[in-house]
Amino acid sequence: MSAVYAVIMAGGSGTRFWPLSRAKTPKQVISMLGNKSLLQETVARLKGLIPNERIFIATNRHQKKVIAPQLPELSDNNYLIEPSARNTAPSIGLAAMHIKRIDPEGIMVILPSDHLVHNVEGFQKTVKVAVEAARKHDALVTFGIPPTRPETGYGYMQFSPGSPDLPETVHRVKTFAEKPNKATALRFISSGDFYWNSGIFIWKASRILAEFEEHLPDQSHQLELIEKSYGSPNYLRSLVTRYRRIRSISIDYGVMEVTKTPILMVEGNFGWSDVGSWDELYRQYTPGTDGNVIIGEGTTLDSKNCFVYSHDKMTALIGLENMLIVNTPNALLICPLDKAQNVKQIVEKIRAEGKEKYL
Repeated sequence: MSAVYAVIMAGGSGTRFWPLSRAKTPKQVISMLGNKSLLQETVARLKGLIPNERIFIATNRHQKKVIAPQLPELSDNNYLIEPSARNTAPSIGLAAMHIKRIDPEGIMVILPSDHLVHNVEGFQKTVKVAVEAARKHDALVTFGIPPTRPETGYGYMQFSPGSPDLPETVHRVKTFAEKPNKATALRFISSGDFYWNSGIFIWKASRILAEFEEHLPDQSHQLELIEKSYGSPNYLRSLVTRYRRIRSISIDYGVMEVTKTPILMVEGNFGWSDVGSWDELYRQYTPGTDGNVIIGEGTTLDSKNCFVYSHDKMTALIGLENMLIVNTPNALLICPLDKAQNVKQIVEKIRAEGKEKYL
């Protein structure tokens, strides 16, 4: 039976969690809840499911320096180093090429490094269902999360419920929808046939490489040239040169939204959150009597529904409502909680103003 491999995507910078998340300490290496970082939690939930030697961390050489000390159970062989940032599709293609080379029938479980899962047992059971679906149907498989609110920060998937050849929790995907506005999100939820797109994927390495060949031929060609140089003295030069030529594109745009191959969705009822913004992290905590959440040193007076993150200094609030305050040694973020999705934009503005020392 084909073996199962995990590919953990750990190359992102987590700009929506500025000023806590920085280029040298991205979101995935930070402890958001509990003592472990999000990346450590991601690896830990694979215990007993996928052995360490079949877990790969896709990242860059700068972030590996931060990541490696957090994962002493992994060796250099567990890292797939991208020479430049090219979004999720090229990163997944590079990982698929590596896995197919060592195991032509290998199945990949692709996981973001910065998600929360509260029910690990439920997660592992869902992975097993998804792996069997990918193995039996040679399909592209993803996890769909039942929506609990009209979230505008997530992508959605429309599915066709029920099929005699599929398990009860597995459905066929009809369409993908990008992050909607509030009215559209409400319509999606009321329809009952839309789930959140988790960004977790399962498929055979050979299947996704065939998808690249059909839908991303330029990327596929460069990956093939990289593979041909593997084991030769020119490998690293080929990797750097040819990977840089690959167009930056997400796996959703590049493959999932255009493929003719069946896409299957497995219901993910395991307490998932992508912790994609400060307001989403606020939802993970149980607020006090006034709806306030204080992480670190802080206090409030006549304030309601505020989120204070202030580990290194005292932060005091008076007469505020629905506000986010993140206080770090050299940067302070203040904004309404419902504007937390815009933190990425202020990071881009800071960069454009030449103040990258704060990033």
